[in-house]
Amino acid sequence: MTRTFAPSAIEGILPPLATPLAADESVDEKALREMARFMLDQGVHGLVVGGSSGEGFNLETDELRRITAVTAEELDGRGPLVAGVIANSTRAAIAKAKAVADLGVSALQVTPVHYIYKTDEAAMIRHFQDIHDEVGIPIIVYNVVPWNYLSPALILRMMREVPGIMGVKQSAGDLKLFADLMLDVPAGKRIFAAVDSLLYPCVALGAHGLISMLTSAAPRQCIELWNAVKRGDHVRAQDLHRRLLRLWNAIYADNRIATFKYALSLQGLTVGTCRRPTTPATPAQQAAIRAAMVALVPRQELAAAS
Repeated sequence: MTRTFAPSAIEGILPPLATPLAADESVDEKALREMARFMLDQGVHGLVVGGSSGEGFNLETDELRRITAVTAEELDGRGPLVAGVIANSTRAAIAKAKAVADLGVSALQVTPVHYIYKTDEAAMIRHFQDIHDEVGIPIIVYNVVPWNYLSPALILRMMREVPGIMGVKQSAGDLKLFADLMLDVPAGKRIFAAVDSLLYPCVALGAHGLISMLTSAAPRQCIELWNAVKRGDHVRAQDLHRRLLRLWNAIYADNRIATFKYALSLQGLTVGTCRRPTTPATPAQQAAIRAAMVALVPRQELAAAS
C-alpha cells in the first residue's frame, strides 16, 4: 500500500537503513527486505533510505529508486518513508528526487552541495526551492557537510522563506547549535537529531525525531530512550545513553559504514560488503563493537552471530 504522511506525522525513531551489498557491490534486495522487516519488528516509527548510513553518496539514481521501491513495499503504509538525496548540483538532486517521487515518499532528506565549494545564502535557498518546485515533496535539509555547514540562522530563514522545507536533520556534534534551532523553530517545522553521541539531550531538548546511524544499529534501545524521556524517566534514559554512547564510540571511525554494518551483522542481519574504497571493520573494531553490543542488546538476540 502506497501512502504518504504529512510532515507533522514524521516523528520518533526513523532509522536510516544500511544498503546490503553483494560481493560484486550490487544491491542485495532480499537482504534489504529482511532489514526493513527487522526495523519494523523493533517498533520504529518510519524508515529512511539513501542516506549517509545507506551509502547514498555512492548510489546511482536507478539504484536509489529501486531501494526506495523495495523499502516502500515492506513498509506498506505503516509509517513515513524518507528518501535521501545526496548530489553535487541542483540538476542532479532534482533527477534523484524525481526518480522516487511516485513511490509514496513522505519527505526527501537533501544535503547541500558538498564537493569542495561553499554556496552563498541566496544560492543555497534557491537550490532547495528549485528542488521543491520540481517535485513538490516536503524537504528535510540534511545539515551534514562540514565545509558547507548551514548556521541555525540560515536554516531558520530557509524554513520561514521556503514553504517546501519542512525541517532540518542536524548532524553536527555541537549541542548549542541544536539547542538554538529548537529555541526558534517556526511553528509546524520539524527538527530531527543526528547527533549520535548526544541523542539523549537532543530528545530532552524537544527533538521531533531521531534519524541517525545509532537508531539503525540499535533501534529498540533508541525507542526505549525516546519513550523514557517522554515519560520523564531520566534515570533509565541516562543509562541507555551511556550504553548507546559506548556503542557509538566503537562504531565511530573513518570506515564507519563498515563498522555500522558489522554491528547490524551481530544481530543476524545480512549486510554484505561496502563499496570500495571503504575498508572492512578491523579485528580490533569488531571486538570493541561486540563488547558494546553485548552490554546493550539482550544476549539471546546476539546468539546467532556471536
